[in-house]
This record gives sequence, structure tokens and C-alpha cells, in this order.
Amino acid sequence: MPQPVVALVGATASGKTALSLDLAERLGGEVVNTDAMQVYRGMDIGTAKLPVAERRGIPHHLLDLLEVTEPATVALFQAWARDAIADIRGRGATPVLVGGSALYTRAIVDRFEFPGTDDSLRRELEAEIERLGSRALHARLADVDPEAAAQILPDNARRVVRALEVIALTGRPFSASLPRLEYDDPLTVQVGVDIDRPTLDERIARRVDEMFAAGFVAEVEALLDRGLAEGRTASRAIGYREVMGFLAGDRSLDEAVEQTKVATRRFARRQDSWFRKDPRIVWVAHDDPQRVDKALTAIAEIDQAHCR
Repeated sequence: MPQPVVALVGATASGKTALSLDLAERLGGEVVNTDAMQVYRGMDIGTAKLPVAERRGIPHHLLDLLEVTEPATVALFQAWARDAIADIRGRGATPVLVGGSALYTRAIVDRFEFPGTDDSLRRELEAEIERLGSRALHARLADVDPEAAAQILPDNARRVVRALEVIALTGRPFSASLPRLEYDDPLTVQVGVDIDRPTLDERIARRVDEMFAAGFVAEVEALLDRGLAEGRTASRAIGYREVMGFLAGDRSLDEAVEQTKVATRRFARRQDSWFRKDPRIVWVAHDDPQRVDKALTAIAEIDQAHCR
């Protein structure tokens, strides 16, 4: 029987990384990154990428695949991740997915087929975004597909463009193409790390302070030399855009630090809201000394149900 697919989900800074290592050790597993920004080479400090020396000898997949100038898409990531999962299971090991990108995780574990693309239509929409601003096109999206608009931030120009592109190409709402709550492989379990908001906010503040103390500004400077500002995906990463603003003279360093904390807290709330809507997730408290055993129990129950 194939090994289960284990996905760890939850807000950034909640403790998913440590739990992923614990589970991988107990399951004889390998870790598959599902963080959209950790695929970029050189984006280490600002993405909290786990250094090789701290990975406990556990193989990690889908890290450091792209240069910051290269775009990353959900469809591309889905293909990479499913190939990695098949390879890991083919060797008798358990894939343990971990990362904060909710849409990426859903695209990997759920049934999710991607509509095609049209380069000329996308260029037209991008030109409109440049001319009118993303909020104007977001308002247009809200008129034709309120459900999709409710899930996309008005300032997320790339996703607004994609939603309008899909609607134009398919004649159907973009929300109809979003993943359904149906696992691609029934031998899948999601474990969520539950953490109270005050503790999470404190962790986020500490993590951001540590990032800047560890040389985050120098990391961004080096990446700018490699084309970060031109990268359609990488340049939007939280923290990196704030530091780019500091380096451009648009804000002070203290402002960049505080804005990074605010943006990260906002992102963590969106993550939590997204994951809470999924009734299949088994939640374990971040500080529960039995969290590993409870997660393993949930995984064992999936195995047993599949054997019946």
C-alpha cells in the first residue's frame, strides 16, 4: 500500500517547520516545500528557509529551484510537487508537505485542474492594470464573480488578472476553477498547527527582528543585483518589497521593519481564515507536548480507513 500524503498547514511562524521534521523522522519521511517563495535561490533569511545544517539529515524538495527573475505559477508548482510526491512514495517514504502558501497546498492535495492561458489577453489586462490600477479591475471582477473577488485582495494584481483571464477564456466564474474539497489521493491527511493570536503576533515580531539582525537588508541588496525588482513573483514577497522601499529611500529602516511585521500579521490572519474553512484539517495545539503523537494518530486513522 502506498504511503500517505501528509500536509502540515497553518499560519506563518506557528511552528509548522519543527513539527514537519518531527513527523518526517517518525514516519521515515521526506519534506516537500509548499512555500511559494522558498523556491527562489537566495531568498533565505526573509522566507525563514531552514538551513541545511538544521534539516536533521532529512531530504527536502522544491527549495532553491528558480532565480528571482523567473515567475512561479500554481500550475507549475503543482506539477513539481506531485512529481516529488510520486518519487518519494515510489521509494517507500512518506511525503510531508509544509509551507504557508494555502493555494499551493490545496492545488497539490486537492483535485484542481488549471484553465489555459492566452498571452495576448493577459497582456491587455496587465496594460489595463497599469493604466487603471488593480483596484479598478478588482471592482470589475467583483461585478462578474463576487465569490472570486472575495478571495483575492484588491492589490494582488497578478491574481486579479488571472481571474479575469480565466473568466474571459472559459465563460465561467473563476471561482468554479478553484480547488474543490476533494483530495486528489484519498490517502491524504492535513494537520493544522493551532496557535492563539497574541502568541503568534509575538512570534512574528521576534522573527522579523531576527531577520533584520541576521542580515536581511544585505540579502535583498544582493538579490537586487540579480534582478529581484524585475521578478514578477519574487518581488512581491513580504519583507522583500518593504526592504526594497527602504533601499530606494521611500521609507526608513524602522518603518521597513514595522511594515514587514504588519504585513506578516495580516498574511497570517488570511492564512488562518483560509485553513479554518477546511473541515478536513486535524488541528493540534502548537504547544501541546503530545502534538506529534496526535498528528501520527490522525495519519494512522487515514491508513486504517483506507485498508477497510
